[in-house]
Amino acid sequence: MKRLLLALTMLALPLLAGEDIVPKLLQHWKTSKAYTIAIAQQMPEADYGFRPNSEEMTFKEQLMHIAGMNEYFMSKITGVKAPLAKPVTLDKASVIRALSESFDYAIKTIGSLSTEQAEKNLDNLLLAMDHTTHHRGQCVVYLRARGIKPAEYPYFPH
Repeated sequence: MKRLLLALTMLALPLLAGEDIVPKLLQHWKTSKAYTIAIAQQMPEADYGFRPNSEEMTFKEQLMHIAGMNEYFMSKITGVKAPLAKPVTLDKASVIRALSESFDYAIKTIGSLSTEQAEKNLDNLLLAMDHTTHHRGQCVVYLRARGIKPAEYPYFPH
């Protein structure tokens, strides 16, 4: 049995090594953008300053933190500071625009990577996704604390 497993693994390795991971990464980032924007749109503007307790970031600070870290992680990959400007005011429309632009920048950056570059930077790319998931999850809790049922996660076919 061990020999069969070893033989199958040896046969599969060349197939796995040649897979381009960039399209899969782009699919995940586009889904993440759509869901994060949906969550941001659900909170009424009057509650953008809401925080469940004094130790937490406000809802808009959570979203701006996601945006800033998207830029940070992509800058680590490219070695170039993100060209995005911070909004002057943090009203709902400005926050959503900054968030959307940060995802667009990430998607553009990832789309420009070769398979080798994506593999080399996979840890940073996964950490960036994990970071977004963490803070977006907090935003979901904020919505529930305000009596708002969060949008369904937009699963995509694999």
